[in-house]
Amino acid sequence: MKFKLFLCATLLFISISAFSKNTNDIISSFSGTVTDETTKQPLPRATITIPDLHIGAVSDSSGKFTINNIPKGIYLLQVSYEGYATFLQKIDFSKINYLDIQLKESALENADVVITGVSKATEIKRDPVPMVAVSKSYINEKAASGNAIDVIANLPGISAVTTGPNISKPFIHGLGYNRVVTSEDGIRQEGQQWGDEHGVEIDQNSIDRVEIIKGPASLSFGSDAIGGVVNMITPAPVADGKILGSLTANYGTNNGLINGSFRLQGNHHGLVWGTIISAKEAKNYQNQHDGRVYATGFKEKDARAMIGLNKSWGYSYLNASLFDDLQDIPDGSRDSATRKFTYQINEADTFRPVVPNSVLNSYAIPTLHQHVQLYRIYDNSNIHLGNGNLLFNLGYQYSHRREFTHPENADIPGLNLELTTLTYDVKYDFDLGKGYETTFGVNGMYQNNSLGYSTDFPIPAYHQFDIGSFAVMKKTYDKLDVSAGVRYDHRSFNGKAAYIDTSGEFPTLYKGSNPATTENVAQQFAALNKSFNGVTGSVGATYNFSNAFLIKANVARGFRAPNIAELSANGPDPGSQIYHVGNSNFKPEFNVQEDLGIALTLPNVSANIELYNNNLSNYIFQQQILDANGNAERVDEDGTSNPNGQYSKFTYVQTKARIYGGDFDLDIHPISWLHFENNLTLTYGKNSGNGGTVPDSLKYLPFIPPLHTHSELRGMFAKGFGIFKNTYAFVGFDHYNAQDRFFAAYGTETYTAGYNLLSAGIGGNIVNKHGDKILELYIEGTNLANKNYQSNMSRLKYFDNANVPDGVQPGIFNMGRNISFKVIVPFDLSARSKQRIS
Repeated sequence: MKFKLFLCATLLFISISAFSKNTNDIISSFSGTVTDETTKQPLPRATITIPDLHIGAVSDSSGKFTINNIPKGIYLLQVSYEGYATFLQKIDFSKINYLDIQLKESALENADVVITGVSKATEIKRDPVPMVAVSKSYINEKAASGNAIDVIANLPGISAVTTGPNISKPFIHGLGYNRVVTSEDGIRQEGQQWGDEHGVEIDQNSIDRVEIIKGPASLSFGSDAIGGVVNMITPAPVADGKILGSLTANYGTNNGLINGSFRLQGNHHGLVWGTIISAKEAKNYQNQHDGRVYATGFKEKDARAMIGLNKSWGYSYLNASLFDDLQDIPDGSRDSATRKFTYQINEADTFRPVVPNSVLNSYAIPTLHQHVQLYRIYDNSNIHLGNGNLLFNLGYQYSHRREFTHPENADIPGLNLELTTLTYDVKYDFDLGKGYETTFGVNGMYQNNSLGYSTDFPIPAYHQFDIGSFAVMKKTYDKLDVSAGVRYDHRSFNGKAAYIDTSGEFPTLYKGSNPATTENVAQQFAALNKSFNGVTGSVGATYNFSNAFLIKANVARGFRAPNIAELSANGPDPGSQIYHVGNSNFKPEFNVQEDLGIALTLPNVSANIELYNNNLSNYIFQQQILDANGNAERVDEDGTSNPNGQYSKFTYVQTKARIYGGDFDLDIHPISWLHFENNLTLTYGKNSGNGGTVPDSLKYLPFIPPLHTHSELRGMFAKGFGIFKNTYAFVGFDHYNAQDRFFAAYGTETYTAGYNLLSAGIGGNIVNKHGDKILELYIEGTNLANKNYQSNMSRLKYFDNANVPDGVQPGIFNMGRNISFKVIVPFDLSARSKQRIS
């Protein structure tokens, strides 16, 4: 209640401050022209934005633009146009209200802006923290991506742990799950991240931009960001007077993926609104080795709506979204003679028939499946106040995750978790004087996890409260950019005792008041009260020797409190076939990462090197429990030891660890339209131990990706050919080394052979005689050689319960050849102006 009163008081203060502002703090408008630097011809449809204020304009046929109601202050102005170098300049809008902007033709996209983890919008190459960002055009080209995480999974330093086409968890430099914060518009995603068998609950059709921090980001995001942050950003408001929309259709040949989305946005004198409605479904994917892989289909429905204000005092947007996913649960069971997939038909699981072809080719969701829902309401606001800006992000999320695991009782969930989260993030950004950009803030969350009616109870109900305060300062000294910050975090955790009643057909949660004296009732979880504290910080600098060459370095300390599964787990997780046992004595994880970056940008060559070294203390990982004879302990659903039990029993332990490596990029473009793009990612993860010798089977960390190289020959034609504009075509080649540095203990991971993948794509826009876009077309082919391969980051590699014949590779292989087609039909419902942009 006190927390809610605090939020209400904060909102009231902000509202009073905003609407009582002196009109002298704003300028009436800012205008200018956008032209070609060489020809001096106007550039129509150039995009002019002030990222910090979420306002902008589009140039008309004369290259002219106007942006109204800008608060006085210094903000970054960004001007972009296809085929031209992006214009970036800090503008003091209290002194300048007109600017002629000249853009230079360029094949490079080397001037990007980020808003994640910084106090104000920043040119990415000037920030010492290693970051990467991708735009809407990049996302559109990834037509074959099954979900929002797959879109970014091949970026340097980024990978994903997968359980089929629609289940992906982001990993950054070998760290994932609760070590990477995934957020939407800066609101951290909370949906049982410790779990393996469900993905990130974000509609890929609603994302226009992704910004990624590759390293400890606890300074801005608190606990759980020791590996980095993936911030998914939804569409920015359209220009004033516009009502714009689009229809998107996507089809994939391998699993029959059908993905459709409707988008509509408007802006009337600063009253902004928008909606996105999406639906997608797919049947089982296929490859040459396995045929169609049973239980890898899904059906997903998504919807979101936004309404807000862009005014002279700033902006405020209220967002609401729904994510609803029905997801098959694969287990890899096969007939030992034919190697065809089988499925469970009764509770006793005495016989499994072969899956018929009609089922393998069906879009129907099987009896055994999971249902994941996430409802979200959040507000993003930026209020001009005094000589700075007050920013706040407030969010409410309700995550409901159910796994239906009983073939003869389809309506009874095996797992039923309900997680409610309130997040808050309030900060004040101002100029301390003499160019010292300063930010003070406080953020955190309140969380409540409850257990619905179910038969499996891997984690307890609990309450959790996080609060962290921080300060960040940035300063530019001519060619030198310096930033530093410090933060203090506190997390309190209260786990509830729980008892299980085993008197019925299935175990149930005991609701009575006398568990100690009631027959067939046993304690599942003891009450647990814990608190964790951590001090983190970051300091870094970028030196720009020239516009073509820079060096940057950063040192950051991260903090992560143990998650609920690591502390308190005591039960089976049907999706992973593991019986988890927690450890309540854990200390929080800390890490220190050093980053060094070098960037070179020449007219025909650009190169980038990022090296990092990450030392972690109290690193938590799972360790299999052995029986008295030193064999892996197997247990039944209730935790009773049984050599033929369904579950392997695992607990958690802590150690010191080190992850180090580098990301390398090289882009050669001998002529303006041709690019030869190359990147390489190296990641090594080692268990440093707690003293003494580390056994060979334990010396490497789990889920470390192998060396990965990507090469791509790309042709880009901004001016296009006739009615075809902004066209492109590419051929790509990916090489993955064999992974012989794996977490071998208990058979957790095994050797993964190397492999090569071939891809290609083509796309562009079709315009009418006035130059208006009437269609966007994207075609992408992946694994064009139809290679049979297993990724070491795929959990399906270990899903196999048959007696595997000699010479046959166990487990499930990744998707075979897939060709995806995406069509976007934009439309404009704006009141037509007298002068058409042409």
